Amino acid sequence: MTKLSVNINKLATLRNARGGNVPDILKAATDIQRFGAHGITIHPRPDERHIRYQDARDLKPIVYTEYNIEGNPEQSFVDLVLQVKPTQVTLVPDAIDAITSNAGWDTIRNQSYLTEIITEFRRNSIRTSIFVDPVVAIIEGAKATGTDRIELYTESFAHQYSLGNEKGINPYIVAAQKANELGLGINAGHDLSLDNIAFFKQNIPGLLEVSIGHALIAESIYLGLENVVQMYLHKLK
Repeated sequence: MTKLSVNINKLATLRNARGGNVPDILKAATDIQRFGAHGITIHPRPDERHIRYQDARDLKPIVYTEYNIEGNPEQSFVDLVLQVKPTQVTLVPDAIDAITSNAGWDTIRNQSYLTEIITEFRRNSIRTSIFVDPVVAIIEGAKATGTDRIELYTESFAHQYSLGNEKGINPYIVAAQKANELGLGINAGHDLSLDNIAFFKQNIPGLLEVSIGHALIAESIYLGLENVVQMYLHKLK
């Protein structure tokens, strides 16, 4: 079964909009795991506009499944990850002012930079994943860095699928085949939803994990958080 990691950034956004501690991020993470999710994902940014660095520390004893921290490996982020020691760190090349992640790494141009960072994380027994577009040369570049996994950036697939173009999955199939051939684990995330997750799962060989936040939290407004987590788990079987 493909694992479901729930990104709780949007819950932190809601909390921060009002101040105080509602919703309680630690309770939410506990409940999401109790509902059956296989992991918790957070993506702290330097301005702490949603998840704060202290949240990352506070969540460490709460997350008993897989703990995934995403972010651009600036020094403050690297220091945080080395302190918290999550199950997995996902490297994402997002700009400081980006609303959300909007591109994968150029693993060829940034190979030495990524290799240095990944070596340090692996030295500390933290599994590494690189956020990438579905391009064979980029997958090959990721392999050269020593990363354990890649995370396929799925915005393009989700957009094409919403237009009725199922062929938008094709570059992802080819990329996944190459990753399998190279011995890289495959994660995926960005704009995956209840509408498209089953189709994506069925077509991607060796899909280990999906990280879903915005859509899952939005769907939960109508359908309830526990119910939505269960719906995703059913579709990922």
